[in-house]
Amino acid sequence: MSELCCPHESSDFYDNDFSNKLEVKIKDKIVYISKGTNLYKIYKKYCYGKNNNAVLAKLNTKYLDLRDTLEESGNFEVVDLSNTVGNMVYERTLQFVLIKATYDIFSDAQLIIEHSLGKAVYGEICKKVPLNSTDIKKIKDRMIDIINRDIPINRIEVKREKAREIFERYNMPGKIKILDQSNLDWIQLYELEGRYDYFYGPLAYSTGVLKLFDLVYYDSGFLLVYPDQKEPHILPKIVEYKKLNKIFTETKNWQNILEVSDVGSLNEKVKNNEMPYMIRVAEALHEKKIAYIADMISKKDSAKIVLISGPTSSGKTTFSRRLAIQLGVNGYKPIAISLDDYFVDRAHTPRDENGNYNFESIYALDLKLFNENLQMLMNGKEVEIPKFDFKTGQRNWTGKKIKLPKNGIIIIEGIHALNDILTSSIPNKNKFKIYVSALTQLNIDNHNRIATTDVRIIRRIVRDYISRGYNAEDTLKMWPSIKKGEEKNIFVFQENADVMFNSTLVYELCVLKKYALKELRKIKETSEVYWQAERLINFLNFFQDVDEDLVADNSILREFIGGSCFYKY
Repeated sequence: MSELCCPHESSDFYDNDFSNKLEVKIKDKIVYISKGTNLYKIYKKYCYGKNNNAVLAKLNTKYLDLRDTLEESGNFEVVDLSNTVGNMVYERTLQFVLIKATYDIFSDAQLIIEHSLGKAVYGEICKKVPLNSTDIKKIKDRMIDIINRDIPINRIEVKREKAREIFERYNMPGKIKILDQSNLDWIQLYELEGRYDYFYGPLAYSTGVLKLFDLVYYDSGFLLVYPDQKEPHILPKIVEYKKLNKIFTETKNWQNILEVSDVGSLNEKVKNNEMPYMIRVAEALHEKKIAYIADMISKKDSAKIVLISGPTSSGKTTFSRRLAIQLGVNGYKPIAISLDDYFVDRAHTPRDENGNYNFESIYALDLKLFNENLQMLMNGKEVEIPKFDFKTGQRNWTGKKIKLPKNGIIIIEGIHALNDILTSSIPNKNKFKIYVSALTQLNIDNHNRIATTDVRIIRRIVRDYISRGYNAEDTLKMWPSIKKGEEKNIFVFQENADVMFNSTLVYELCVLKKYALKELRKIKETSEVYWQAERLINFLNFFQDVDEDLVADNSILREFIGGSCFYKY
């Protein structure tokens, strides 16, 4: 990152006695450093300069807190917010500064960090006088002061009883529930100028690293904006997500119905044997929303094609089958068409920047044939549908023919379904678009949220292991490529949907936990994705186990754990 210094000043770094020294490679130099030396001290001596924005250290394949000590020889690097892991640490540390600043000014308030919204995090501050833009300005100014003073953030371990006392004093019942449900004797806390909190991941060494952020008043709450890892030196623009906001409001209402606000209250349901009823209600809420969407389609008389899209592990397939049933209830006769059968022959598949076949490109599909077939079907004609052979990479004609019956409606599910290029010859009045994804997730407590991406990762790990022969390490290694494709082909079109469906089930991690943990624990420390496995294990351990036998055979969850009534693995 910056120029390196030669090791001549401190006995921690150099002397004639090599018996307690470890060989460490820092960029292009080899230095000998005493075992047990603080990593932040190493960073300050050898890597601190113009880019003094490290939030973690990396030794060989391990990501380490800068408060840790050197215990083995190897390659030493610093990690900043341009790294996926570093970006998470930056966000987490910034949230702690927000927490500290908020309670410095409004000691009787309750701050709730709720969910991501685009490239920002949305939250609320509940207090006697409703939050306003002036309040947000005061909090932001306080945050700037804390950051400018570059205050060290201390990591300490306290007995669970002591941690409980702290959070009782703070009037934070959600944190107390989690502590009471924990079997840990000692709890790791972080401390910033007398404010304590816990997080399921490390924080930066001090506040001064948080050079870029914004805090703005938004929808009676706030948006905390921080840089994206792809462009770490600028703040992303705030984008309106009106349809997504409706989903968040809907989810709050569902959580109120279920009387579950966080992981602690969910675990209490498990302990009190209330899960059978709660699961039925959660599934009924899903079914009611699917029926509502079917009614929306019925009211649009001109709708002939239903287009369903969403990222991986969203439950699109099960949603499509359940929607077809509800459309049947409304008098329709649904016909499903698979985009997989419209791939061009392998020789004509476009390639990515590395020269590899890009099967996720919309131009990997025969758009001309696909649109011709749709037009013929809508005009009442019979169409022969191709069958793509993935082994040979060739299209086959098997004689399979379909015709849209009276009151028929076409259902198309795939990653490009919301991209109008896919159905360019079809008038918009004939299309109804649905975006399906796991859009929300219970937070551990008011200050620790679980990213919805993590829910999809857990779903994918379980499904890949049970039905596709991939282990958790394989899945985690594939994830960056999957995410890249989603950002390019799916997320940019989500607001084009006529309606969104949140496929999250409030109880699902309680069921997925045992499968996921079994696979995640197989990943060795030497793996490049070990940090990811460790992080997922940490938050899964907050959830109590729930028996999979309680899950209905038409549940979206069955798409991942097996036993679905809609298809066989």
